Amino acid sequence: MTRMTRMTRSLSKPATTLSALFSKLVLAAAVAAVPLTTSADSIGEPGRDSGTPNPLNNVYFGEEHLHSSASPDAFAFGTRTDANDAYRYAKGEAIMETQSGKMIQKQTPYDFAAVTDHSEYLGMMPLLLDPNSPLRDTEIGKLIAEGTHESGEAAFQQIITSATINVPIPYLVDPKIMKTAWQKQIDAANKHYEPGKFTTLIAYEWSSQPNSKNLHHNVFFRDNVGPERPFSSFDSVRREDLWTYQEYQRSLGHENFSIPHNSNVSNSAMFALHTSDGNPIDKRWAERSARNTPAVEMIQIKGQSETHPALSPNDEFASFEDKFVHLLGSGGVQSLIDTSFVRQALTNGVGFQEMIGANPFKYGIVAGSDSHVSASVNEEFNYTGGHGNIDHSAEIRLSGAGSVAGEPAVLFGSAGITGVWAPENTREAIFDGIARKETFGTSGPMIKVRFFGGWNYRDNLVEDKKFVEKAYKGGVPMGSDLPEKPKRAKAPTFAVWAMKDPNSGNLDRVQIIKGWYDQRGYGFQKIYDVAWSDDREPGKNGKLPPVGNTVDISKATYSNSIGDTDLSVVWTDPDFDPSQHAVYYARVIEIPTPRWSTYDAAELGVAPPEEVPATIQERAWASPIWYTPAPELVEKLDFYPGLQKRLP
Repeated sequence: MTRMTRMTRSLSKPATTLSALFSKLVLAAAVAAVPLTTSADSIGEPGRDSGTPNPLNNVYFGEEHLHSSASPDAFAFGTRTDANDAYRYAKGEAIMETQSGKMIQKQTPYDFAAVTDHSEYLGMMPLLLDPNSPLRDTEIGKLIAEGTHESGEAAFQQIITSATINVPIPYLVDPKIMKTAWQKQIDAANKHYEPGKFTTLIAYEWSSQPNSKNLHHNVFFRDNVGPERPFSSFDSVRREDLWTYQEYQRSLGHENFSIPHNSNVSNSAMFALHTSDGNPIDKRWAERSARNTPAVEMIQIKGQSETHPALSPNDEFASFEDKFVHLLGSGGVQSLIDTSFVRQALTNGVGFQEMIGANPFKYGIVAGSDSHVSASVNEEFNYTGGHGNIDHSAEIRLSGAGSVAGEPAVLFGSAGITGVWAPENTREAIFDGIARKETFGTSGPMIKVRFFGGWNYRDNLVEDKKFVEKAYKGGVPMGSDLPEKPKRAKAPTFAVWAMKDPNSGNLDRVQIIKGWYDQRGYGFQKIYDVAWSDDREPGKNGKLPPVGNTVDISKATYSNSIGDTDLSVVWTDPDFDPSQHAVYYARVIEIPTPRWSTYDAAELGVAPPEEVPATIQERAWASPIWYTPAPELVEKLDFYPGLQKRLP
């Protein structure tokens, strides 16, 4: 029995929902065992089927972080598929997996994709196998030519070491060759761009890692030309210098932004409370950060960066795809968690807004894969690995034989994906949607989420056929600042709508997570369950009971007999203090479903690995909405203990 069949059979029971039509379609999909497609003209997404640009915006799903053979580490892992293959896979076409020779294919295609190969040694590695290239006879060229896991790992270690200490290998940084390689990336993006059908973004990754502190950012361009060359960590490891590059490219007409990723393993560097020089963050620095980096990557195959159980002890869902970080913390590279996670950064951001008048961490939320095999492996039931000869088969993934920098492949999760609300599927519209932060990230499923904030939303707004139109008119969407507080308003109201991925689990609950700074200069967070399935009631401790678990671990199956297909609510902050800067974002949680490693185990007829959970609750995170008090309401402090810590 194939993974696809196991997955689709889990949809055999129609779930309770406000939309009877959607339930029937889910049931029909289960019987037919084919991907589900629905009319998008629902309460949460009206106007998509008109065939013209939608002023109320459609949702488009895609990949913002993907590597091909043009990345040196991917090539060292044995990947030989290129950017063209990556775009073909994202569009739903089958491509060949390099190691096994098998064809791999997504069940549900993307609407957009960006190939973000490392700017360090970009495109140089394939030349190591070219018999007509002088690079073939170099030390690394000989290692690559051997084609074994051991030789690939040895080549990778030389490459990653040179990038880490910022000392380039001379024969791999020929400017002329690298310029040609970069143009190939641009040509591939433009070749596969089909406005209205499939969008590509010209992009690359700046892979700064000073002193084992991850500061990696992906850089994206709005036009179809791009810069003359990428900026690499060999140019500088300082993010301020990356911003200078971005600002210079903008002056040349190449509108761009950068997105930081893998803050969870940044060793406290990504959202540090000081600049690269160790100076306190000032208003100019914060404004440059906000202008150049409008979004942050919440999850990818190296784990989630939302929060950590030690930072959010009251969050029962904090320990999600975090084993990679835990292992790094107990051995290998030390991974410090303070100022390494997004929720803390968002909260510190509003503290900075009060303290210096600008927010350096005013991020929208996206998600990606960081896969290094030209394939974005976001489907748990269709997971084929993300590191080539390290994890290309179920046997290798579960055996512990495959590892990346010493970390077992089983610790890696499936890919996240980004949802962008935009009027149409074009390069400009997708870019602008991310730039204005009207985005959300998911851990893999194509959950749809809308999140609005205002001051006078009606309690039944989400049931209105003109919900979206009225929500825009009466407030702001995710990624925005709340309008100025009306004098008579007591607290902000938020409207949330979420719909499940038809090929994944039902929805367990919707939460709103709030961060704020109090009058003592410290940051706080609180989680509110605002909508949930199955007529549950919070207990005496205020906690909502678990939704249940239908997963048969031995068979890697589950039933959508619990949970709902869609959830919506209008919620008012019961703890609102008009004098406190605050940030709010929505999190949508699915019912438990099998992790990819459990699907692998069922396929092999073995017990699931003990290192990771057998089941997971997939999720989506909507970009935040911010509240800024009127200046006369704020009693600004002389010292903010939560933000003015001494350097370690």
